[in-house]
Amino acid sequence: MPLSKKSPDTGARTPTRTEKVQLALRRAILEQRLTPGTRLPEDAVGEAFGASRTIAREALGRLATEGLVELIPNRGAFVANPSLEEGRGIFVIRAALERAMVRQLSGRIDAAAQKRLLAMVEEETRLAEKSDVEAIRLAGEFHLYLASLTGNPLLERYLVEIISRCSLVMTMYGRPHSADCGAREHRAIVEALVTGDFLRAGDLMEHHVEDVAARAQLSVRPRTDVRQVLADFAAQMGDP
Repeated sequence: MPLSKKSPDTGARTPTRTEKVQLALRRAILEQRLTPGTRLPEDAVGEAFGASRTIAREALGRLATEGLVELIPNRGAFVANPSLEEGRGIFVIRAALERAMVRQLSGRIDAAAQKRLLAMVEEETRLAEKSDVEAIRLAGEFHLYLASLTGNPLLERYLVEIISRCSLVMTMYGRPHSADCGAREHRAIVEALVTGDFLRAGDLMEHHVEDVAARAQLSVRPRTDVRQVLADFAAQMGDP
């Protein structure tokens, strides 16, 4: 039976202030404007977004659940800083979860969902020529949208956490100019899902995740001015 579901950020409900801060911080992290290991003081986050420390704390807690932020007792919140070896372990788990995901979705993608997925692939292809970091972020959104289509809250929750962590690993360690490969693989996965070939879709997804993991390498990390970065993203966030 075909299915379709709106992406979480395009529904009719207006995001709460906490959700807006969460999404802005997530984007800053995945674009590596906030680099791994950077401390995220609640007062600085709240001040940047014109929000209370309570809202900042809740947004940081949600990102900790996604694996993008680490909450260290008596020290505060920091952008997660996974090692390359930890990242490889995360990708092993992701391959198994996403194979289960595509099996559930195979033959159940309706025309609206197909159109949105292909549009995301086109945008990912366009961005791959300009910015690997932007393309990696959009690639993560492609997988998160697939997860939202399953209608399985538990599977979606696990996938949100694992995909977000993988996106962070790729922004930290991804080889330059590797994102364009992912867009081609995404298109093939969509085609297999639409035709209902779950064996091919599963194989394509598993190989895709393995290939993405293989594109990682160690890289140098720049220093981060937290307040300046958050000011830029707060300006983009808009009013609640």
